[in-house]
Amino acid sequence: METRQRGRKATTREKKQTTLKPDAIMRLGLGFWGSKTLLSAIELGLFTELANGALDADTLRDRLSLHPRSVGDFLDTLVSLGMLQRKGNRYTNTPETNRFLDQNKPSYVGGMLEMCNARLYKFWGSLTEGLRTGMPQNEAKEGGNFFTALYADPLKLEGFLKAMTGLSFGAARAIAKRFPWKQYKTFVDVGCAQGGVPVQVALAHPHLTGGGMDLPAVQPIFDDYVRENGLEGRLQFHQGDFFRDPLPHADVIIMGHILHDWDMEEKRMLLKKAFDALPKGGALIIHELLIDDDRKKNAMGLLMSLNMLIETPGGFDYTGADCRDWMKETGFRKSYVEPLAGPDSMVVGIK
Repeated sequence: METRQRGRKATTREKKQTTLKPDAIMRLGLGFWGSKTLLSAIELGLFTELANGALDADTLRDRLSLHPRSVGDFLDTLVSLGMLQRKGNRYTNTPETNRFLDQNKPSYVGGMLEMCNARLYKFWGSLTEGLRTGMPQNEAKEGGNFFTALYADPLKLEGFLKAMTGLSFGAARAIAKRFPWKQYKTFVDVGCAQGGVPVQVALAHPHLTGGGMDLPAVQPIFDDYVRENGLEGRLQFHQGDFFRDPLPHADVIIMGHILHDWDMEEKRMLLKKAFDALPKGGALIIHELLIDDDRKKNAMGLLMSLNMLIETPGGFDYTGADCRDWMKETGFRKSYVEPLAGPDSMVVGIK
């Protein structure tokens, strides 16, 4: 009797074992294949080329200067990955790639992916070393500094800041819609880049005036973008270094994808500076790829924190609960977390 029961249990275990498959493991482990295919398509300008209509493989091969050997595999791989559509022998963008990967549209998010292709793709190859040493794996390994070089080159800086606008476009619109702006009159975005968030907020709320704070080299790019959107009378640029200079006073201060760049001491210092610049009842909006409080679901937030290991000496991403705790310690009387677009969320602290 006992022997037969043991036999039945063993059979059940064996059945469970046969249902286990390595498919998800292999998809994740080989995920860089699909990632690099997309990044190369962006580098080649494929989606911009297709923005005006369908083209066949031979035409795309000629226009993109591709070798005939693998052009069909390349294009059909993008179809299978959901990045292109094909009817007969002609290829078109999907609605998403047509909107977000056409370089001529303001909704273009490929600038960030261009940077990933040119820089981060190879640096992530040293993730294991970073995990063992706790040290950045970017240009700093060879004594360089990406941001110093970036801010010294106006063309590269403009491309990078446009990429930041694309990255924050969805979150910017969500902030403009979901925060109670009717209760406030002025705002400033600290580390504003091109001005993507201030522009969306100002376009949605004509009663507001404000602007952005960033390093002096950013001002011409910010001013041009504000002018393109007809907001030069309402948005102004504040030159400054948010570590060395006080923050501009405003009813609302915004920090987007800023706090995660820094270590704990620097995070606390920036929160204190924001608190000091706000009036009683003023609000601080922190928006990031917040890690979910259980640290189980928002893979993008957790991956971004690993990216901070690659890119910074002490930066890391955090949960909404973490940020609320830091705000409370700083003196904010209440706070809350609200989802924005995709994996982005905001933490709002009220002074």
